[in-house]
Amino acid sequence: MPTLRVAGGQVLFPDGTVGRADVLLDRSTGTIAAVGPPADLPDGDATLDAAGGLVIPGLVNAHGHAAMSLLRGVADDKPLEAWLAEDIWPLEAHLQPEDVRAGTELAALEMIRSGTTAFADMYFHMDEVAAAVEVAGLRGLLGYGIITANKDADAADAEVETGLEFAKRFDGAADGRVRTAVMPHGLYTVDAEHLAAARDGARELGVPLHFHAAETADEVADVREQHGARPIEAADELDLLGPDTFVAHGVHVSDADVARLAETGTGVAHCPASNMKLASGIAPVQSLLDAGVTVGLGTDGPASNNDLDLFGEVRDAAMVGKLAAADASAVPAGAAVGLATTGSAALLGLDAGRIETGSAADLAVVDLDAPHLTPAHDLVSHLAYACRGSDVRHTVCAGRVLMRDREVLTLDEPAVLEQAAARATSLVERSRQGR
Repeated sequence: MPTLRVAGGQVLFPDGTVGRADVLLDRSTGTIAAVGPPADLPDGDATLDAAGGLVIPGLVNAHGHAAMSLLRGVADDKPLEAWLAEDIWPLEAHLQPEDVRAGTELAALEMIRSGTTAFADMYFHMDEVAAAVEVAGLRGLLGYGIITANKDADAADAEVETGLEFAKRFDGAADGRVRTAVMPHGLYTVDAEHLAAARDGARELGVPLHFHAAETADEVADVREQHGARPIEAADELDLLGPDTFVAHGVHVSDADVARLAETGTGVAHCPASNMKLASGIAPVQSLLDAGVTVGLGTDGPASNNDLDLFGEVRDAAMVGKLAAADASAVPAGAAVGLATTGSAALLGLDAGRIETGSAADLAVVDLDAPHLTPAHDLVSHLAYACRGSDVRHTVCAGRVLMRDREVLTLDEPAVLEQAAARATSLVERSRQGR
């Protein structure tokens, strides 16, 4: 088997400890062949130098809208509902497939540079997103964002069919690195009839169901008006919850909602930076974890964050988790790192998020020689509170090196940046001219 040896560094082990070890990757299967002391491992066919670094699982972004990187900074400092209605949706009405491809490649470049190896994505023109994932070398759980609000019956039916057809056609693409899900946007943008159709379609296809839920107080009020119950309760009544479902945000959840999520095995993708920026609120992450809910970490879209650096999300999750619980011991460093690794991987159905034999060969190497990472009293603390995406030296997905010594190998960085800037400018101009 062709192998790659990640050599000379320290490793973050699944139990949260750190120690000296090398990691041997099986490139033919895209899995970790062995982890152990250097003297115990065979030489690899190739070597990736991790000296002076910490080998960590590739980070997993559990919720986002990657192509919205083209809208980064186009509209800020507004609450979610106004931001969407006044700025984002009018721009998205003019999206072209080429825009989505350019925006997704820009997002992929940013994620590779900051140690993310897999992401969940809900958007439009999802065949372009799948093509970008294939070229970039990442993993993606992808779904078309189904919206039926303000559509007639035929158009609403077509929305669901588009989502189901994408999920059916593209599951397993890019040598298995693309998996799909059915992704109705939310209970306030999709009516009950079509939520049920999306649910049934997902179960028939055997793919996950993912939607926004309980993000803002206004959403809770809207869902109560439309469905007669709070979002999590309404989702339960519509039989949307379960072990193959995960929701985004989960900010405005009651104790009863938390219990429902736990009882049904429904996961939550926590997006702290977006929730703060839009003043949506603070999700009760420690309460969710205490109840046994699987919680992952997402950036949300780059237009409401405004970056895709999951290290920033880890820090934010730890900080706001303490505020939400009024307890400095809540969401401690190890748990916060776990949100972006094992937690998010579980939500996406990936055998990833940990450095151990048999797991996916998805990892990053973090340099430890920066001033903000000195001294090295506790490297897990550093991962949670001090690391930045720019500290990542190498990124590997499925045994393939996507970035070596901070040079991205799968994408032409200057070309990606130029194309994204041009497409973003054109999109805004088309929107202003109404064409």
